[in-house]
Amino acid sequence: MNDIHHLVDLVLDGGEIAADDAIRVLETPDAEVLDLVAAVARIRRRYFGNRVKLNYLVNLKSGRCPENCNYCSQALGATAPILKYSWLETDEAVEQATLGITGGAARVCLVASGRGPSNREVDRVAGIATRIKEQDPAIEVCACLGLLRDGQAERLAAAGVDAYNHNINTAESFHDQIVQTHTYADRIDTITRAKHAGISPCSGLIVGLGETDKQVVEALIALRELGAESVPVNFLVPFDGTPMAGQWHLTPLHCLKIVALARLVCPTAEIRLAGGRELHLGTLQGLALHLANSIFLGDYLTAEGQAAAADHALIRDNGFVTENNDTPAPLAEQSRSLRIRRRGAGTNTNANA
Repeated sequence: MNDIHHLVDLVLDGGEIAADDAIRVLETPDAEVLDLVAAVARIRRRYFGNRVKLNYLVNLKSGRCPENCNYCSQALGATAPILKYSWLETDEAVEQATLGITGGAARVCLVASGRGPSNREVDRVAGIATRIKEQDPAIEVCACLGLLRDGQAERLAAAGVDAYNHNINTAESFHDQIVQTHTYADRIDTITRAKHAGISPCSGLIVGLGETDKQVVEALIALRELGAESVPVNFLVPFDGTPMAGQWHLTPLHCLKIVALARLVCPTAEIRLAGGRELHLGTLQGLALHLANSIFLGDYLTAEGQAAAADHALIRDNGFVTENNDTPAPLAEQSRSLRIRRRGAGTNTNANA
């Protein structure tokens, strides 16, 4: 593992790792993944200490999207049995955001399906953002509305929107294989518009789409070059009713390698464990927190996440604190219970086996 310690030292000294080195990180033998995590965790600790930012999604408009992204349960032609509804009323949207904030979220993500918003829809989201900021000025608001047009990013910025999410999703060399109704350049254009409006660029990727390790590296280096300040790492949720149904290319250990690489390539960015983390990282989510410094609290756009209480326990039990709470929950507040065995040997109830 001398190579990984050299790479970590390089990054901590302000250097950047090259593509060839990045590939070798993804090729780390499974038996050495714990050493990889321990080494790269030094970078996470340098820039983020033991803090974890909680983010909360509010799905303002679900389903009925005209884009054909093959991975998406909301896309054109998808038959996944998801919730579908038009725009939430402002009061309901603010109420949903408030629930996430009460649960500990430091950032609220306002998301709507579709190719991109109309000016009227931008005004609607701006109004929701303004209401949230009036309630709690310290809360960060991120908008994710698709492709932006002239003047829209500026309107969101004026309403107090702090960040704009538009994931590149994958490498430019693989993009056209997963979506054909818009281009990779379209996505870069929207991220650039947000940056020029003074909004923090939030852009990440989805892994498990069938991309190669080389393309994972290509995507992460592109995000570094874009200056993405938040990098969500999504793991494909292969919904039935989508072209990618049944695709399970990832293992928990490989997911850890990808998160480690994201931290190495984008050392000062907020690396977020996003959609599919429960499915693909599984019991290794705690290890991933030693690399990433941000997670989504609770549910996602069309898929349920693990219970919010489990998210808080995950953070606490791995020695971390949430960004807006500097002390871990005391032992007495932890939801632990001892259950007397009533099954298996000596009973008429099936064993837990």
